[in-house]
Amino acid sequence: MHLRTSFAVGLAAAAALAVLTGSPAHATEPTPATATSSAPTVPPAADATTPTGPTCWFGACYDYVYGRQTTDTAGAAVRMEISDPEVNPTQIGEHSLQELALQDTNRVSTVEVGWTVDPQLNGDSKPHLFVYHWVDGQTSCYNGCGFVPVSTKFTAGMALRPGHAADFAIRNIGGDWWISYDHHDVGYFPGSLWKGTYSRAQVVTAFGEVAANTADVPSCTDMGNGRPGASPRASWISDYRLYKAADKPRFTVSASSPQLYTYGKAKATSFRLGGSGSGRC
Repeated sequence: MHLRTSFAVGLAAAAALAVLTGSPAHATEPTPATATSSAPTVPPAADATTPTGPTCWFGACYDYVYGRQTTDTAGAAVRMEISDPEVNPTQIGEHSLQELALQDTNRVSTVEVGWTVDPQLNGDSKPHLFVYHWVDGQTSCYNGCGFVPVSTKFTAGMALRPGHAADFAIRNIGGDWWISYDHHDVGYFPGSLWKGTYSRAQVVTAFGEVAANTADVPSCTDMGNGRPGASPRASWISDYRLYKAADKPRFTVSASSPQLYTYGKAKATSFRLGGSGSGRC
C-alpha cells in the first residue's frame, strides 16, 4: 500500500501489500478496516479465506488481491504482466499497481518493486516502474530516498509497455537490497538505511493494489487489466521464486474485497488477478 501525498499532507506513500478459478462468493460487503495513527498491517493479518474489506488510512482506502508466504529468505522474484488499468479520471491521487514486496517478521521493514499507473505521481496514465521502501514502519518516497541507481537504461520511474511481461526481483547481496527488472539491475537500497538490521526477509507478498479516496469507495478504478481473476485473459503474477530460503515457494492467495477484485487459477507459484471495481468509469 502506498499512501499518497494527496491523501495525507507530509506523507509520500504507504505500501504493500489473493484457490481455484475465482474467489469465493460473499453475500455481504466487508466493512473497511479503518486504521489508527500507526501503520496498518497490509494486507490485513487475517485468515486467507476471510475477506477484510479495504484498509483505510489517512483519507485513502486500499484493496488487494495478493499471494503471500511466510518464510526466511534472502530474496524473491516473480514474473508479472504489465497492464494499463483505468484509474478513475474524476479523482486526484488514486492509483492501480502490481508489485513484489519483502518484509521482516513484524512487517515494518519493507522493500518493494513493481509497476504502477498513478497519474498524479507520473503525470500520465501509463504504467511505470517503481521502487519503494519502509524503515521501522516509516514511509519514504517513490524511486528515491536513499535508492542508489546503477543503470541509465533501466531506471526507477521509467514508462513500461502495456502487455509486456517482465521479471521483478529483490535480493539481499552483501547487506544491500538489490532491485532488478527483466534480469537487469536497476539499483539498490543500502543496508545502512536500516542500520544493518534488515538483511533477510520473513514475509513475501506479490499483489495487485487499488488505492481510492474514501469518498470514492467502491471505486471504478481497475485492478490489473480490469478483467476478473477467473478470466483466462486476466492479469497475472507467475514464476514465483525464492533465494536462499528456508522453504520452497508456495503462495497463499486471497482478496480483500472479492465482490470487486478477484483471483483465479491460484497455484503455489502463480495466480490471476483483477477486476473493474464498481464498473466502468
